Amino acid sequence: MGRVEDEFLLRSDNGLVFTSHHFTAIVRSYGLKQEFITPHCPQQNGMVERFIRTLKEQCVHRHRFESIQHAMRVIGDWIAFYNNHRPHQALAMRTPAEAFRLAA
Repeated sequence: MGRVEDEFLLRSDNGLVFTSHHFTAIVRSYGLKQEFITPHCPQQNGMVERFIRTLKEQCVHRHRFESIQHAMRVIGDWIAFYNNHRPHQALAMRTPAEAFRLAA
């Protein structure tokens, strides 16, 4: 998600889930504006693509989920770990939470 002046943008690819009427209505309800990458150019959305790859490698592919609730709990726990405890090289070995606090 980026910010242009006083407008918050949600960047995504052109997949069906991101262009559906239901999703776009939710985005608007949060006061966000959608921005779409050029079709077939995932490098324009590099940070999200990298996050999804890491999520799959370090969480999803390591579990056999018994239900949607189990998947939501495990993935939610992993995202909390990723944001609050896992140091990131791109953030000078800080967690995203630490980097956010320092930027505020």
